[in-house]
Amino acid sequence: QVQFLESGGGSAQPGGSLTLSCARSGFIYSRYCLAWFRQTPTKERERVAFVTDAGVTDYVSSVKGRFIISQEYGKNTLLLRMNELRPEDTAMYYCAAHTRDRFGTCDDDQKYNIWGQGTQVTVSS
Repeated sequence: QVQFLESGGGSAQPGGSLTLSCARSGFIYSRYCLAWFRQTPTKERERVAFVTDAGVTDYVSSVKGRFIISQEYGKNTLLLRMNELRPEDTAMYYCAAHTRDRFGTCDDDQKYNIWGQGTQVTVSS
């Protein structure tokens, strides 16, 4: 059974940086989608970025050029490097995953069925 454990959240000032980590335990199929989502009490859950087993990435427009999603393969860890943070980036961040078939995409949020417990990010001055 795959499990995720997020870390790296905390507080930052606008313009600052944080790196979130998501450590995976358990076996995952060779074709997969890994993603970071975020949610606040007043907004719907939003997919921030995903990366596929093939290394394809995608970002929501509001974080393009500021956030970088990557994998540390040897450590089974998913990262989210967040630069130029803004107050509107404040949210609970979750890592999530689902397996995919050969031609499966990663942009269907309903397919993500493995979730971490979340880590809080707060951006304020």
